[in-house]
Amino acid sequence: MKKHVIILLFAVVLLPSCMNEPAMQPNTYQGNFEALWQIIDTKYCYLDYKHINWDSIRTAYKPRVDTIKNEYAFLDLMGSMLFELKDGHVNLFSDFNETRYWKWFQDYPANFSSSLIYNNRYLGDNYLIAGGFQYAKIDNGHIGYMYYEDFMNAFSDSNIAYMMKYFDQCKGLIIDVRDNGGGSLDYSKQLASYFFKVETVTGYMRHKTGDGHSDFSSPVEIRTPASKNIQWQRPVVVLTNRMSFSATNDFVNRMKQSPLGIIVGDKTGGGGGLPLSSELPNGWLVRFSSSPMYNADMQSTEWGIDPDVKVSLNATDEANGYDTIIERAITLIK
Repeated sequence: MKKHVIILLFAVVLLPSCMNEPAMQPNTYQGNFEALWQIIDTKYCYLDYKHINWDSIRTAYKPRVDTIKNEYAFLDLMGSMLFELKDGHVNLFSDFNETRYWKWFQDYPANFSSSLIYNNRYLGDNYLIAGGFQYAKIDNGHIGYMYYEDFMNAFSDSNIAYMMKYFDQCKGLIIDVRDNGGGSLDYSKQLASYFFKVETVTGYMRHKTGDGHSDFSSPVEIRTPASKNIQWQRPVVVLTNRMSFSATNDFVNRMKQSPLGIIVGDKTGGGGGLPLSSELPNGWLVRFSSSPMYNADMQSTEWGIDPDVKVSLNATDEANGYDTIIERAITLIK
């Protein structure tokens, strides 16, 4: 398990112009509390979906603000209030710390061990590196294996073309995005495009259009293009666990619709809301989910995406140097 998790999701989004900024508040503990509460009340996209009574949370936390003695305690209190959203995309950033909600993966099995993937059965110590991918042939050269740990790592068509050529005699391909906490939606779309024959509607997004908890636009299609230059036409298995979050969640959702794709491992961590940031009177920034995203059947992806084949690491396999999830992927391909 990674000790430090960076969860980011970047995209260019045109937000409706009818969104209003909350009323200005004074730079006091109570003023900053009210500003934060109002931002979530008017801009956060999952209050109704998650059945959260935000008014009652205000009632519970507001009296505690008067007991605050310093900024550290104030940040802790505001963080506790934001934890009620149960959202890994919600953070409050100060100059000295940031709040984060990590129970979306901490309460689940890791289902990933870096020591396993770097043993000689898989990547070993002579693996190749290109565009953020670590890759090698496994199973006596029959299967291609690519580990991609961060959707912030840029890659090009040239990187992918060389990897595909390297794997041209393999029966299938494994893309391991376990423990990938997210990054750029552009890279998610680009990576998925190599596994589609035609442009495909793989999901939808809605935007906030007003201050009401359910004031949203009509669904906007999210399309996955088919790469014009690179096409992988053999089986591809995507490996997931609970730390597959945010942009990785988006990639898995796209690959669910890939003609030859199959998702193996554990349910992803979710993070289906596109983040937006606002500033409090004291200069702290709050990041929150602003635009809900859905799969092709208009089902929310906020809580994660189920694999096609659920597999967990087996302790006996692990002790013997085998990654149970990779081994199942090899079996499915063969």
